[in-house]
Amino acid sequence: MPEFPASERSLRLGVAGPVGTGKSSLIALICRALADEIRIGVITNDIYTDEDARLLRSAGVLDPDRIRAIETGACPHTAIRDDVTANLQAVERLENDYYPLDLVLVESGGDNLTATFSPALVDAQIFVLDVAGGGDVARKGGPGIARADLLVVNKTDLADYVGVDVEQMVSDATEAREGEPVLALSRTDEASVARLREWLLALLASHRAGAHEPQDPGPMAPHFHADEEGGYVHTHDDEGEEHSHQHVRV
Repeated sequence: MPEFPASERSLRLGVAGPVGTGKSSLIALICRALADEIRIGVITNDIYTDEDARLLRSAGVLDPDRIRAIETGACPHTAIRDDVTANLQAVERLENDYYPLDLVLVESGGDNLTATFSPALVDAQIFVLDVAGGGDVARKGGPGIARADLLVVNKTDLADYVGVDVEQMVSDATEAREGEPVLALSRTDEASVARLREWLLALLASHRAGAHEPQDPGPMAPHFHADEEGGYVHTHDDEGEEHSHQHVRV
């Protein structure tokens, strides 16, 4: 598969966050906002289904063949952090089929606050929370919240219904991120959509100029997986080296 010069390769942007925060809706929103100006492709990740890809195709936001699915068969973070082979091949195949693409969006399966993308897969990443998940989530921190290039506090139009103070949630998130960008977003709020569009175009311009450097968000923190025996703590030590998963019963 051909390798394109860095100045011609698409900007690869990861989108991660817990289940139900609106990752697919965010990608659809990005496509609607920018598809008339730039060339976009999408890779989705689910454990055992291609449902997210099918939903995006049915929304009519892109040529259906520009939306492709990976079925990871494992924890969602495995395919975006531990072994990115399947995703990287899918991104490169999409770039080759539709050269030149400006932007490829890689959607993680729904995961927890520790989920981060490998810089070997994406150039930048967005982490998505939503107000329905609770106003206290942002201040809890974690690699996903703290280290993504942009944190989106999504579905702000629902805040009154779930008793969340959006300004306080954004303030907590900004503190947890030590001042890095936080965007309060609703697809019904044109001003917030415009701010998202502005951020994306600035990132794309930086990428095209060779000024953007992907940042390694660091190893994932230990995190809990439930199972029939009560669950286990899953750790990712020695990032970048071959390692086995440590399953510590709790």
